[in-house]
Amino acid sequence: MHSWTDTLRFAFQPVVNLTTGAVAGLEILARPETGDILAEARRDPELDSRLAVSALRAAVDKETLLPLFVNAFAGTLADLGGLPSLHDAVREAGRLPWEVTIDVCPPYTHVPQGALLEAVSRLRGHGFRICADGIGDGDVPLRLLSDITPDLVKLDASLLARPAVVRSMRTLCDEMGALLAVEGVETEGQCATALAAGAQLAQGELFAPPARLPAADVYVPPRSPVDVAVPRSGPSVREFVRPAALLPATASAGHVRALLTGSPDVSGVLLVDTAGVPVRSVHRSRFLLSMSGRYGHALYADRPAAKLGDPPRTVGIDATAWEVLDVVAVGERDRTSDDVAVVDQYGRCVGVVRLADLVRALAETRVEEAAALNPLTRLPGSDAITGEVDRRIASGRAFALSWLDVDHFKQVNDGAGFAAGDELIRAVGRALQQAATDSTRVGHIGGDDFLVLAEPEGLDPLAASVLDAPWSAGGRPVTLSLATVLCAPGSVTDHRQAAACLAPLKKAAKALHGPSWVLGRAGTPGHETRRGAETTPAAARCGGPLGASGGTTQSVRGIVAP
Repeated sequence: MHSWTDTLRFAFQPVVNLTTGAVAGLEILARPETGDILAEARRDPELDSRLAVSALRAAVDKETLLPLFVNAFAGTLADLGGLPSLHDAVREAGRLPWEVTIDVCPPYTHVPQGALLEAVSRLRGHGFRICADGIGDGDVPLRLLSDITPDLVKLDASLLARPAVVRSMRTLCDEMGALLAVEGVETEGQCATALAAGAQLAQGELFAPPARLPAADVYVPPRSPVDVAVPRSGPSVREFVRPAALLPATASAGHVRALLTGSPDVSGVLLVDTAGVPVRSVHRSRFLLSMSGRYGHALYADRPAAKLGDPPRTVGIDATAWEVLDVVAVGERDRTSDDVAVVDQYGRCVGVVRLADLVRALAETRVEEAAALNPLTRLPGSDAITGEVDRRIASGRAFALSWLDVDHFKQVNDGAGFAAGDELIRAVGRALQQAATDSTRVGHIGGDDFLVLAEPEGLDPLAASVLDAPWSAGGRPVTLSLATVLCAPGSVTDHRQAAACLAPLKKAAKALHGPSWVLGRAGTPGHETRRGAETTPAAARCGGPLGASGGTTQSVRGIVAP
């Protein structure tokens, strides 16, 4: 009688880091020659558990050093309380649990959520990483996704037709401390969309199809400089993590030499203790130079490799790329090319970052930022502000979007000259920057128009700093107009709708005499006049997506809490 293992083979598909172009890991896929063993495994937790163990052993047989992604149904984890047999198999294979990510697959319907969360917690306690798979094409409730707090979220490629959803998931992943991946990517257009929407990892036929042997090379389309929006504080180190070559702290120099000579792409080896904490770092070039010197092999081959290593350089998984550079900068000069180990909250190594990857990405960031700056004020343009608006909408944060400009600016230029007009614009830009807090974003969208994104409670001091100041150009007094729309969570769907709400408010502010400020609330008729005197009837309504006109309300100058 034939066993199901007789007709079952496994294929390997790389998971690609879209920032570095490196292979971040291998997903192991069951490929039965006959029958539908996955359908059986969905109904039989014990069979699914045996499949996971077989997948791991298939990868070990291929002697791959890459991290592994092993699939398991959510129901299996809930029924078995985790995957105890997989933990035993990992230990027997000499691999470390944190080199293995469990892809938790749908369906979730009828799966006891408490039992599933307990199983996930047990797996994470053993050191396994957790991935929520099939998001967008499965049935995982968002509340459960949040409770699982996965290390990785995999989206179905069909969601790329809705980039706003992908951006929202990136925001959610950032809040959970997870990476965002897109699976099933088949075209360069999909890859570009995934990058632009914030995905950090991807897999699919475009990069490499599933194959019987682990892929040595993958195709990654060239990245456009505008593909990725970089956070103000710098990109996260998570975007640059490469798989680490790990060996036990007791490994001999001969073991390290065998690993390095058999894996030319490995730049160094980390020696870790039994808990997976890096204790020594072995740099490829320095190590091989010592081994190849006169009597080097005889002296070192059977001695502990740790004697040829250095103290490891480490950063936390939540560090930014700039913090990694700080770690490199304070070290010895001859170690600037060493890999930096990235560790989790327990100090366990989850990968390494290379200095070349960071320098390349940060240089591109500076080029992108410079290209987007207004040449007159050196402030970012509208794209930077509207992108941040969408991120705040996706994260459910209240915000205030303001549009500020100079009254009768053409007359200012005509009367005082364009040089005086330029100096006025620069002065207004400086005033806005000085009044901005850490959560405020100031943009110059051209001419005399500025956009300001701020927290609602920060409006009063910001408005006072620019509206109450005496402005002039060429000795001529000048006034400013400010229009603000307050957007509560759920009141607008994207930056376009927020901008549409703002347009009639600006028109109302321009109809007032002297320094003016008009404030409206998204989805609410009317507006409040915070500065300025009525000279002509003005009305604005911030309701529908086109911002139709409506009634006007008046208020005193003080700020009324939104």
